[in-house]
Amino acid sequence: MIGDVLSPELERIGREIVDSAFKVHCELGPGLLESVYEACFEYELKKRGLKVRRQVLVPIIYDGVVLKEELRIDLLVEEQVIVEVKAVEKMNPIFETQTLTYLRLSDLRLAFLINFNVKLIKDGIKRIIR
Repeated sequence: MIGDVLSPELERIGREIVDSAFKVHCELGPGLLESVYEACFEYELKKRGLKVRRQVLVPIIYDGVVLKEELRIDLLVEEQVIVEVKAVEKMNPIFETQTLTYLRLSDLRLAFLINFNVKLIKDGIKRIIR
């Protein structure tokens, strides 16, 4: 794959993720805890037939050594797409950097950084491609 071109399968999964975020936000609105959105989002994705793992541990390999510490990805969809869920008043640029690092360390290409604490969910979705 070159640049921002993704496989049709990744694009399909991405569409389901975005549509699910709209559904969850429409039902719940802003103002709840991140863990509530994460649980409802996981449920919505599974309802659509997607394989979803929550709070996925990713080993950190440094200098060829697997360290005791691990990264924790909020949601991993179809073993191919990372979803980081937030419920914050204002997005911090470090969240995007962190998500890019998760992509690199897990050797994946696509992630979504989704902040549910917004009036319009379209303003809270950031698609990130590595």
